[in-house]
Amino acid sequence: MAAKDGDGWAHCERGHRHWGVHGASGLLAVHHDAAGTPHVLMQERAVWSHHGGTWGLPGGALDSHEDPITGALREAAEEAALTGEGLRVQGVYLDDHGGWSFSTVIAEAADLLDAAPANSESADLRWLTPEQIAAKNLHPGFAETWPAISRALSPLVVVLDVANIVGARSEHGWWRDRAGAAAKLVAEVSALATGGLRDIPGEIPDLDRWFPRFVMVVEGAARDVSPLPGVSVVAAPGIGDDAIVQAVRDVPPGERVLVVTADRGLRERVTALGAMVTGPRWLLSQL
Repeated sequence: MAAKDGDGWAHCERGHRHWGVHGASGLLAVHHDAAGTPHVLMQERAVWSHHGGTWGLPGGALDSHEDPITGALREAAEEAALTGEGLRVQGVYLDDHGGWSFSTVIAEAADLLDAAPANSESADLRWLTPEQIAAKNLHPGFAETWPAISRALSPLVVVLDVANIVGARSEHGWWRDRAGAAAKLVAEVSALATGGLRDIPGEIPDLDRWFPRFVMVVEGAARDVSPLPGVSVVAAPGIGDDAIVQAVRDVPPGERVLVVTADRGLRERVTALGAMVTGPRWLLSQL
């Protein structure tokens, strides 16, 4: 395993030639403005490169020891001078050609981050709206996947009704230690947040993995449960359902919300706000 051991041409089952012996990946950084409009960081490829003069994403061949996320962040640093600061990975789209694949790593950008050509492969870098992207001469691979990827630009927030989920779990004695049962669930969801989700209910774009933000609402005896990486904890000051509804209201424009609860009244309240809903079984089946 060595740096750049992925450099080289490969052929896929479609009969195409691609750069990257072990496949390739690229970073799609997206920032949503106050109105919810997405802005994507696009790269104009140097004229001497493969498909030079077209617009696509900072990216390239994966080394043998790299996963797609590590490779995409490395390429973004090499080509666009992005350090990874201010970026949060929200999903990975896999374009599998059979024997070769390209992974688009979609990352939420905290702002319109400063980016500039950092090596000879980049001619220009600009933050563009979807309408502006459509007007560009696009890299053929990006142009093929953009219609699907463009539907996955919105981050996903999963709001958990912890009391309802713990109750649905029906573990013996959970009601005598509600705080312990909630803390166990927080730890399990944190591990799930790290590995990513492959199964998302509802009308959600098909990604290889989603990395949502998890918001867990606790109440009563579980109010002192601490957050863990990938999971924020909201202690309901009163009724838990009211805190869940407020958590949905607090999600910024341009983001999707999925509420996990079996409570019929709560489901009606959050769907009226535009949230999607699913039952505890969906979450528990993945823990």
